[in-house]
Amino acid sequence: QVQLVESGGGSVTAGGSLRLSCLASGAAVNSECMGWFRQAPGKEREGVAYMHTRRGGEYYADSVKGRFAISQEHAKNAVYLELNSLKLEDTAMYYCAARTGANWCSLVPTHYTYWGQGVQVTVSS
Repeated sequence: QVQLVESGGGSVTAGGSLRLSCLASGAAVNSECMGWFRQAPGKEREGVAYMHTRRGGEYYADSVKGRFAISQEHAKNAVYLELNSLKLEDTAMYYCAARTGANWCSLVPTHYTYWGQGVQVTVSS
């Protein structure tokens, strides 16, 4: 059974930080691409960041570049998203996703096969 379980969401004031965690199990453990996505109420799901777990390399959406950082810890089958300098517009449900059998990664949600249940991030003024 494939599972992606996120944790670490919460409520912070603008300028604050959070660290999201995603623990993978089953087939998701060997995924080449791990991505973080978010969806705000009334908006489409958008890609935030991804990394290629074997070749390395990270990519960020312009809206979070310089503020968010994606990382992995192989020993724990974990991927993290560090959120810094949070803004009101970062408020959303954040999802971890995995894509297997891929030579390249993307921020396109439909390219990802496995999804976590999501965690809420709320930024207030």
